Amino acid sequence: MKKYLAEMVGTFVLTLLGCGTAVSLNCGLDTASVVGTAMAFGLAVVAMAYTIGGVSGCHINPAITVGCLLSKRISAKDAVGYIVFQVIGAIIAAAVLYAITSVTTTEFGGTLTGANSCAGAGSQMAGFIVEAVLTFIFVLVVLGTTDSKKGAGQFAGLAIGLSLVLIHLVGIHYTGTSVNPARSIGPAIFEGGQAMTDLWVFIVAPIVGAIVAAIVWCVIGTCCCKDECKKD
Repeated sequence: MKKYLAEMVGTFVLTLLGCGTAVSLNCGLDTASVVGTAMAFGLAVVAMAYTIGGVSGCHINPAITVGCLLSKRISAKDAVGYIVFQVIGAIIAAAVLYAITSVTTTEFGGTLTGANSCAGAGSQMAGFIVEAVLTFIFVLVVLGTTDSKKGAGQFAGLAIGLSLVLIHLVGIHYTGTSVNPARSIGPAIFEGGQAMTDLWVFIVAPIVGAIVAAIVWCVIGTCCCKDECKKD
């Protein structure tokens, strides 16, 4: 249970700090807000990687959990538990963020919860492609850097966080960048409207990207490595 709770806390922190920064900076209105939001998500991942990595592996993202499952680094039972608690953590974070932003006098130019949409991409299909490709890259980095024989060891968390910064810099203009179904589900519940209409894209596309990443890593790396992601 400790590893499930760790995933809930980690996803809570990622969603609250990442989406909270996006809301506070009115992300998308200028270059500084985009860079600031990208840094927030990346730094949140780095912080959580070195905080709960030893407990749960710090997936804090259903797409990463799916990638680890397909790479035989986590059991199906734990994968389900991880995903459930990741979503719970994101929902709690979105609730806290909504409670803060809905009563403040600050004028926000975007959403109140940092919810994703495909508006910038122009269509759900374009948004799907963006999210699938970016998630593929992100999960591939995770699988590669956390590999027991070929990975980056203690530097894995830093590499993963920095890659997420780059991914956000590319994707924010188009989709707000999710690459994480839990991070999208929580804010969408409280945002409603277009965020809920487009939510399926931010659930399905990252999973597709994760599946492809797992397949690619099994080809160029290994899919039977030591269980880095699974913690007893």
